[in-house]
Amino acid sequence: MTKKSDPKKKSNGKKHATQQSVDAAIWSICDIMRRGNVASALQYVPELTWILFLRILDETEDREAQESEAVGARYAHSLKKPFRWKDWAAPAPKDAPATWANKRKELEDAGNKAFLAFCNGELIPYLKGLRGRPQATARQKVIAEIMSGVEKVRIDTEKNLLDVLDKVHEVSNENIDPTHVFTLSQVYEGLLLKMGEKGSDAGQFFTPREVIRGMVRAIAPKIGETVYDPCCGTGGFLAQACEFMKPKSGAKVSADAIETLKHRTFYGREKENLIYPIGLANLILHGIDRPNIWHGNALTGDEVYGGLFEGAPAQFDVILTNPPFGGKESAAAQTNFDYRTSATQVLFLQHVIRSLRDRGRCGMVIDEGVLFRTNEDAFVRTKRKLTDECDLWCVLSLPGGVFSAAGAGVKTNLLFFSKGKPTERIWYYDLSDVKVGKKAPLTLKHFEDFAAKLSKREDSELSWTVDLNDRRAKAASDAKPFRDAARTKSQEAEAVKDQIGHLKKDKPRDEGAIAQTKEKLKALAKEAREAANKAEAIENAVYDLKAVNPNRKAVVDTRTPAELLDLIDSKGKEVAAAVAVLRGMTSQ
Repeated sequence: MTKKSDPKKKSNGKKHATQQSVDAAIWSICDIMRRGNVASALQYVPELTWILFLRILDETEDREAQESEAVGARYAHSLKKPFRWKDWAAPAPKDAPATWANKRKELEDAGNKAFLAFCNGELIPYLKGLRGRPQATARQKVIAEIMSGVEKVRIDTEKNLLDVLDKVHEVSNENIDPTHVFTLSQVYEGLLLKMGEKGSDAGQFFTPREVIRGMVRAIAPKIGETVYDPCCGTGGFLAQACEFMKPKSGAKVSADAIETLKHRTFYGREKENLIYPIGLANLILHGIDRPNIWHGNALTGDEVYGGLFEGAPAQFDVILTNPPFGGKESAAAQTNFDYRTSATQVLFLQHVIRSLRDRGRCGMVIDEGVLFRTNEDAFVRTKRKLTDECDLWCVLSLPGGVFSAAGAGVKTNLLFFSKGKPTERIWYYDLSDVKVGKKAPLTLKHFEDFAAKLSKREDSELSWTVDLNDRRAKAASDAKPFRDAARTKSQEAEAVKDQIGHLKKDKPRDEGAIAQTKEKLKALAKEAREAANKAEAIENAVYDLKAVNPNRKAVVDTRTPAELLDLIDSKGKEVAAAVAVLRGMTSQ
């Protein structure tokens, strides 16, 4: 039995006792990367992702090996020598004897860029090839997928790369004081925020974390439930759901429940090659040992790699998602759906309804256009399907600038619904008047009143209830005269068609009478069509689900025309006086 390593001796860096200390360490790494020709967040975050992941993997497996050793069990590391962090990346301990050596030291002593050659020619190919090994473990497949987009080290010089490795070694979890400082997962979230800022192509994959936390709290997933995001991006919804579901301090939870949480709870899909490995790493850093993420296009079914999704259920207990809005899907993507449209977010809504288990719950970001549009068949039929098959129990209207930092200025809403019974009433909550911006983001505090009123669906100045059954009944009543008129006109048109048939059989044929009767048929068909369209418009209006606060007091200008004319006259005199002063100044 090998001797246990002492974590205090293993650590090369100082203990980080404040969040500022950890942040400073992370940003110092990014500074080295920027000077190493990895200029933007879109470049240095993916580079730091795989390096940071391998460091945490090494720590994790050392801890697991010690735990196995303590109970006399054998432990198989995911990586063989010399590809573990301690072999190729770890610097020499400060108290290392002169005889101390590892692969890194050997390569540094060899010179002639041997270290970079090893990373690009041996390390990266080995890690990427793990998924193809016979009997590859789930963790080995995850490692390979996190490396899937890495062709070579982006950092330009060996010196800069070694400096980055040294600093990553210092900010590992063992050097972070958990009682005062955020975990590395939250530090990593800060890096992802940089990718989500305006001007970055990655903004579409990043949902503000306070919005996610508010949604997760409203849905309240529990251990034992499966959680799914069909367009998971950097994994924000799944990661925050995990944080919410983790047992609270002092709670009694079985080992099997913890195993379920780490391995059989979180599922997702992501198609972008750059974002997919970042999402995997983010989930690993949040303690999800097996992130079951499918790499490919969820709408078309085109798969890049599905090895991590094997054994995934067809439907899920909880769905939390923010589908891309404004996208246009191809005809091939549309063939997989009941109601065809090029609008990406509408297809995702259909996918979500299909993927939700009976009695399952969903929290979803949707752009407001989907809620109020009733002039396109797929939009209306999708919302009809939503309210017929699911209980849409809440719509929360978000402020206009929530997604502006990510380059999207569209107005958005949050939908909360459960599958299995039709919607009878919808409870609305209005946050649209909250002023948000880069320096004043939406926070969890903004969701406090919403959360307090949600359980009882309390009405207030900011919340109200719409009875969808009443709205349907009224629409049916209002549409009935037009439906009846359309039916009557259609029946009259059928009689006229018969009349035309008889006229054509007459000998001799009266072409004038035939032409006149055809015009009558044309007019009846038009009247029937117009009446049917009016009935349909009335019925479709039921599915204008936009949040319109009935309690909002309209600002009305009560001034009379005479008062407005007096104001214009007064302001005109002020302008004339100012112009006169300016003329006097210029004439001196």
